[in-house]
Amino acid sequence: MEKLNEYLQTLLSSCSDELHLEPNKTPYLVSGSGTTDVANSPLLGTQISMLIFPLIPSAVKQELPNKPEIEFVHNHTLGNFSFQVKKTPAGFNVTIRPLLADFTANQAAAPDSSVNGAAKMNVAANFVSKQTFSAPDAEIPEYSFQHSAGAIEVEIVEYEAEASPSFSPPSSISNFGNEIYTAPESEVKAHSGATQSDQADFLKSLQSVTAPPVATEQTAAAAVVSTSNLRGKARMDKLFYAMAAIGASDLHLSTSMPPLMRQDGKMKPLESTESALTEDVMKELLTSIMPERNREEFKQRNDTDFAYQIEGLARFRCNIFMDRKGMGGVFRIIPTKITTAEQLGLSKAIMDLCSLSKGLVVVTGPTGSGKSTTLCAMVNHINFEREDHIITIEDPIEFTHENHKCLVNQREVHNHTHSFKDALRAALREDPDILLVGEMRDLETISIAIETAETGHLVFGTLHTTTAASTVDRIIDQFPADRQQQIRVMLSESLKGVVAQTLLPKKGGGRVAALEVLIVTPAISNLIREGKTFQIPSAMQTGKQHGMIMLNDALIELVQKGIVEPKDAYLKAVEKTGFEALLTRNGFKL
Repeated sequence: MEKLNEYLQTLLSSCSDELHLEPNKTPYLVSGSGTTDVANSPLLGTQISMLIFPLIPSAVKQELPNKPEIEFVHNHTLGNFSFQVKKTPAGFNVTIRPLLADFTANQAAAPDSSVNGAAKMNVAANFVSKQTFSAPDAEIPEYSFQHSAGAIEVEIVEYEAEASPSFSPPSSISNFGNEIYTAPESEVKAHSGATQSDQADFLKSLQSVTAPPVATEQTAAAAVVSTSNLRGKARMDKLFYAMAAIGASDLHLSTSMPPLMRQDGKMKPLESTESALTEDVMKELLTSIMPERNREEFKQRNDTDFAYQIEGLARFRCNIFMDRKGMGGVFRIIPTKITTAEQLGLSKAIMDLCSLSKGLVVVTGPTGSGKSTTLCAMVNHINFEREDHIITIEDPIEFTHENHKCLVNQREVHNHTHSFKDALRAALREDPDILLVGEMRDLETISIAIETAETGHLVFGTLHTTTAASTVDRIIDQFPADRQQQIRVMLSESLKGVVAQTLLPKKGGGRVAALEVLIVTPAISNLIREGKTFQIPSAMQTGKQHGMIMLNDALIELVQKGIVEPKDAYLKAVEKTGFEALLTRNGFKL
């Protein structure tokens, strides 16, 4: 904020018209004589977001995701400033204009001895008609002055509610399009510039004005809640910016503990201004970003999931829960920029699965292994290469896809549909070519996904299994014994590939995925149909020419390339005896 203060002070002292903040450009002023830089280096999009986002009033902030451009007025210690914020792929483009300059100049040019009271009030009226002022929702106006057709109409509003200790005397309120300026009586007198006689005449004219109903206790309570939400949201955003800045994947908040993060797969303290979080602080932080529907769900179930987005930074997958100490939360960062298949290093065999016209492709792995990132890269590849209709069903929506060559419809469970199975049923009537199912978590969802793949659609799904062979068993075991033979036959025909992945810490920081790949060939299909899934690993070892690779082979390849430590690879191996033999054979020691 110190940097923004410097920019605003320079804007005023130079008598310039506008201050511009644009991603990857040096901040500059615009005046009648041209443009002037106000810094030596350009600002990143994230830096501009950190400067501007906390200033946006909550009502305007709610509209931000749905509008390409917003405007608001910020009441700064240096005066009132108009902010125009445009969204671009690189971040916020911000134009800042001072609002009080003309009015201050009019006051200075009109001393009491030379201008009568009526003229001075007209100066104020003209000023009000040109400008719009805003204040946080929690601030309660004492008097409202509205300019209409060149005259000032005055309304006195009284509140009997007790103010919160955090409230500050109001200076302004926004009502875009209605040109309303709100200020305490003392400020009105000062701004009018009128003499005592003029002020007496002016106040006398208010006698015919009736006051609106007195505010109730609920008004004050709502204002206190609004203030608490604004404060909590600002603190949460600060934590999100901190975790993003150091490359953490998850933020953990627990009662009686300071904020923690997961970085490179390990839990570490997050450097922040927050100390050990009390129950009250935790409630304020977590409820400030929860949608109303999720607050109700949390009251009923003591846990809830939703997505939260900071424009220009990232989306966050949020889980709020209750434990023995109180409320807690875990937040997974989802980058706004999609990682491509080339950047992930996905093999040709995996990318060939994206060219299929029908079938079932399953990406598996433990929680936090990067399944969503891999699926996102595959869908993104299809989006640029094919001309199809893609429907994703997620809980919640993580990566967002724009329409390129494909039409992409993304549906969120609980917000856009009741459940995965309901959305899958409906999808068959929505003319899809490709379906992505965020989680095949129950029998009915798995059954519909297999049937959908059989009807000529390409279906991508996820499961929480560790190996490709165990994925086939997991799907079959979901069904009752009397249906398992039928499912084996259906799965042998519809299953096209399984990608089982796990994340390992890289040498020097960061993480890398080890991928086990199963491509369903006629031989593999026959093993599934006959219930001989225990022979799949042997078939994978002999099917390397089809792009199949075992997890141990993927791990030893990462060790040989010097990307991961032998010990870290050993810990992630499922078949540890065989992997230890591989390490010894290749000259590595644990």
